Parts: sequence; structure tokens; C-alpha cells
Amino acid sequence: MTNGVREVVRGVPARDGAGVHLTRVLGRDTVESFDPFLMLDSFDSRDPEDYIKGFPMHPHRGIETLTYLVKGEMEHRDSLGNSGVIRDGGAQWMTAGSGILHEEMPKAAERMLGIQLWINLPSGEKMAEPEYFDITEEMTGVAELENGSVRVVAGEFNGVTGVKPRHLQVTFLDIGLESGSIEIPKKPGETSFLFLLEADAIVDGVNYQEKSALLLGDGDSIKLDASNDPVRALFIQGPPLREGIAWGGPIVMNTPKELQQAYLDLRNNEFIRH
Repeated sequence: MTNGVREVVRGVPARDGAGVHLTRVLGRDTVESFDPFLMLDSFDSRDPEDYIKGFPMHPHRGIETLTYLVKGEMEHRDSLGNSGVIRDGGAQWMTAGSGILHEEMPKAAERMLGIQLWINLPSGEKMAEPEYFDITEEMTGVAELENGSVRVVAGEFNGVTGVKPRHLQVTFLDIGLESGSIEIPKKPGETSFLFLLEADAIVDGVNYQEKSALLLGDGDSIKLDASNDPVRALFIQGPPLREGIAWGGPIVMNTPKELQQAYLDLRNNEFIRH
């Protein structure tokens, strides 16, 4: 049974980091309805000047970030000593936990296409030990369809599995549909949404625009149709936390007092706990 789309959020142009052009989709106004997903930024450019200045070293606490590239290349490093490169079909799943410093620097490419998703951590895991999780294309599963394919980055689809997240058990599917339709199963009680990364698409009989996030209803499945052109959509799902949110810049805690302490730790050089 499908139950349509409850809310539509259309992405808007924005800049972040050292001047990176992006489309901001989810943010402060959507934290309650899209819980546990805090922010979603989409990258889509064929002009390296839009993004090569990147995101220089900056702090995070209390969240996880998932950076996924369909096309492009991005170098990264962090205060744990990790460094590497995300390439086509790869991802970086970073647990900021109690505190981490990291930078992400896109490299010039024919096209930069991907997203960064911020995932909230439950109160009992806000101060967990920071971790870095590099996800290569080979670590993800692909379910081949007659009219396209589904890359399973995390979770499961049609018996194909991706990686297992270390905290919230989020499902993350990259759906490429050349024509026709696909029925996507949903977990009851979890927050699920579709992000239309490339092209407009029809969802449960209604046409929606590219770069829109569609918060899905309570049914156990949703139907995605390619309209006039092939469509690429991300299906993202996770359990809501229903906890207080105190958000200041790159830090998300549960209370204003915790947020104030995080910035005090930064000023006093006590931010990195592990």
C-alpha cells in the first residue's frame, strides 16, 4: 500500500565552505518533519570554479555526515589522521561524535554530482568516539532491474545489501531508472524520503521537480516513475529520534547548555576528546 507524499521541499541555491555553490535542500526548517535527518546539500556542476575552494578544516560534534558522489572526486582529511579520496560511486560516512576536525576539498572534474547528508546522533551517542568510515563502490551492492538499477549504499533492497552503519541504521539507495517505474518498500515507523537528484519524476502519480526532497507518507511502499527522461533519485530512511535539537553552525547537540559547552571547548582547545 502506498500513501503518497506528505511534504515537498524544493532545494534553493546556496554557498558554503569557502564559497562552494550548492543546492541546500534540508535545513533548520525541516528538522522536525525529517528527523533524524538534519541537512541535505546537493552538488551538481560542470564548472570547477563552483566548488574547488572546497570546505577547509572545520569542527563537528554530535552528528554524522554522509558524503556520496555519483560523479567527481573529493579529497578529505581529519584530526584522527585519516585521509583519502572519494570517487565515482564512493562515500565517506563520518561520525563526529564528541568532536572532530575535518576538511573536504573537491577536485576539478568533468562533473561534480553528489550530496552531503547530516544525520543526527541520539543523545546517548552524541559524545561517542569519532570514527571515519570510507565506503568504496565495491563495498556497495547493486540490484539490477530491467529498466535500471539500485545501488545499495546502506541497508537492503531486494536481497542486496550495502554497508552497515555504526550508529543509526539508515537505508541509503541510489536509484537509476531509465524508464517505467519501481516500487520501493518502506519500514513502518521510520522517516523516509526521496531526493530527486537528476530529472523530474512522478511519485505516486504526481509529477515533482528535480532537486526536491519528498517526505513520504506512512504506507509500506512508494512508486517512482521516470517521466520524459531517465531519473536518478536517492531513497533515504531512518528511525526518528524525537529529541531536543540545539544547532549552532557545524555542531548539533540536545540542549543550549551542551551547545555552549561545545563552543567553550573549541575556544579552550578542549574540543578533541579522544
